Amino acid sequence: MNGMKYKGYCARIDFDPEDKIFVGRVIGINDVISFHGETVSELESAFAESIDDYLSACKKLGQKPNKTYSGNLMLRIPVDVHAAVATAAEIKGQSINQWAARVLEEAAHAH
Repeated sequence: MNGMKYKGYCARIDFDPEDKIFVGRVIGINDVISFHGETVSELESAFAESIDDYLSACKKLGQKPNKTYSGNLMLRIPVDVHAAVATAAEIKGQSINQWAARVLEEAAHAH
């Protein structure tokens, strides 16, 4: 997995072979937060420090930090897929939301 989590924020991690460092970038927010480290330990520390600094700066400026995802997701899908989802949810005794949340969670963790 090429990711890290801290205080609800997620980062994508890549390796820069030219500089021989790990480079991270916080994803899922509009602000740009990046960090790097030569070792995993340095990278983890830099990530935590970057998020803590970001939250502190937002507080000092009186700004709300960009939040990670809200948990609300609107999808536009073909009518036949919608009908199949509704049927699958009903068979499981779940709402479409419960069924979709479970299926999406399984798919997201299957990578």
